[in-house]
Amino acid sequence: MGNTLLMRTEASYSLNFLIYIQNIFINQNQSREQIKYPYIPSKCEFRKDFEMSFKEVWSQVSKRISEYPIHDQTIFYEKTIFYKSLFAENDQSLNVYNELYLSFKVWWGSFAGRFAIERSFDVYGQEIYTGLANRLMEKEMKPQRDLSISLLYDECLYVELKPAAYFAVLPIQDWLVNHKELIQKLALCFEEKGGGGLS
Repeated sequence: MGNTLLMRTEASYSLNFLIYIQNIFINQNQSREQIKYPYIPSKCEFRKDFEMSFKEVWSQVSKRISEYPIHDQTIFYEKTIFYKSLFAENDQSLNVYNELYLSFKVWWGSFAGRFAIERSFDVYGQEIYTGLANRLMEKEMKPQRDLSISLLYDECLYVELKPAAYFAVLPIQDWLVNHKELIQKLALCFEEKGGGGLS
């Protein structure tokens, strides 16, 4: 049996924007030595149940992307999903949110944003692809569809990132630091039940 694996990698607008918001939230209660990107010097008013709401939005967004990866940008442009779920709803927080959204959009569209994340995967991407393809051929498994991998610029701290059926979300340290273990983790995407789900 020959290699039939097709693997698509993309740095998701929506999921990376959620990580951006997560890090701003975390930074409000961190010491200066533990601050994550982006650092925003002013306080943002988040919902009191931010962590629970974040998990719900993450689950909803990642499920939609896993089903239709091409809809990622559409989800990102549905700005209210993020604002209404994660921020206290008032005029001041709406203005702050709009500034954060624009800040992310500018960074993400630059060479230092999405382009850099996707290119950084290229360092080990071929090795990961070859390892996965070989593993599938050894087990005589034929993929039913493309493997879609969504790349993150930082780790998700509120949701455990488990591979799902033909879909995985990977923070940058997984492919730059832990790339040897990654093949085994990604192989779960091809199991009968599709790994451990989306959340």
